[in-house]
Amino acid sequence: MKTEFSLAQLADPDIKEADKILRACVHCGFCTATCPTYVLLGDELDSPRGRIYLIKEMLEKDKPPTADVVKHIDRCLSCLACMTTCPSGVNYMHLVDQARVRIERDYQRPLTERLLRSVLAYVLPRPGLFRISMILAGLARPFAALLPTPSVGAASPGLLRRIKAMLALAPRGLPQPGPAAGTVFAAIGRRRGRVALLQGCAQQVLAPRINQAAINVLTRHGVEVVLVKDEQCCGALTHHMGQDGDALARARANIAVWQREADREGLDAILVTTSGCGTVVKDYGYLLREDKTFADPAKRISALAKDITEYLSTLELAPSTQKGDVTVAYHSACSLQHGQKITQLPKELLSKNGFVVKDVPESHLCCGSAGTYNILQPDIASRLRDRKVANIALVKPDMIAAGNIGCMVQIAGGTSVPVVHTIELLDWATGGPRPGLN
Repeated sequence: MKTEFSLAQLADPDIKEADKILRACVHCGFCTATCPTYVLLGDELDSPRGRIYLIKEMLEKDKPPTADVVKHIDRCLSCLACMTTCPSGVNYMHLVDQARVRIERDYQRPLTERLLRSVLAYVLPRPGLFRISMILAGLARPFAALLPTPSVGAASPGLLRRIKAMLALAPRGLPQPGPAAGTVFAAIGRRRGRVALLQGCAQQVLAPRINQAAINVLTRHGVEVVLVKDEQCCGALTHHMGQDGDALARARANIAVWQREADREGLDAILVTTSGCGTVVKDYGYLLREDKTFADPAKRISALAKDITEYLSTLELAPSTQKGDVTVAYHSACSLQHGQKITQLPKELLSKNGFVVKDVPESHLCCGSAGTYNILQPDIASRLRDRKVANIALVKPDMIAAGNIGCMVQIAGGTSVPVVHTIELLDWATGGPRPGLN
């Protein structure tokens, strides 16, 4: 793709990177076949190729984004299926993230939308506030049916529609909080390794059992686990909302505490059980590449970051107690299969540990969760969830496994089949408790 940035524009490292990304695009259109919004809506501007044109024009002209540009960028899930499909290696992730920062900086959204986004960006990364909000949402949930529902596919969902979507996602009850930051879990038997486990934000409120299962598996196999004190939200949520000031501040804070822990006691890895977080932590090196103080530490931390299945694949797990009578539909989270290129490891681990693993038809298509997407774009998200659940039903599973809490909540809202984390099944197979129901 030909670009026309001025030399002054190219002096900006972000524009220089955007120019490189844009020039790699050859207009082939392979991305349209795997883009969830294009598959649903059939609008070229709701495809990666269409959005690339919009972003190119916005950046080249260096003018505030129009309402039409914002609409189509907002509809992007950042599922990154286009990057898996692209034969030219276009880094759409970095391009659309840059567009979101520009929109956040230069576009004036309606007041109600600004308020909603501000609340989400402030509450979700703070587990204490998020817990309170979930309790309040649970109390309000019975009244959600009274709120109006516009026709499916509305161009711009209103505030009430989005509030209704939030209430629908709220759980009927919350589990007890998990272990506190700063806790160290000793290895059982001879210590074979030492890792930090990302505590997460929403996950530690909605499903602390996930990290507990990871701790069980790791310590059972001789790995010491530390929940690093003063760790923050990884920054993924605000990063994908275009609020890079907040996201990068959180990244720097995490890099500082993780590096201190690594220097003090040593870390073989920083393990992540939420693949959406893992994709961003692995990208810290890129995000802070221009920061003289943090560029090298960020690269170090990104190199240490691993999905829990990546690390477990290096261990010799205890003999499985499973007898091959549990059929599992494996939902491959977009952030894992497209963002981190981890596709086979989780399925191989489950198969080796006695589960009958079934691939889900159209597994490349997003379930519609995508961080806050199922709140901000509830109609498209609901259609994607229903499509995902229908495809899962085709394999007639006893359980559904996924590696991302957002996907788990999203899919569980449309099915009665138990939705569990991959690590919960591996914990069960190697001596832990049977995972609970939705």
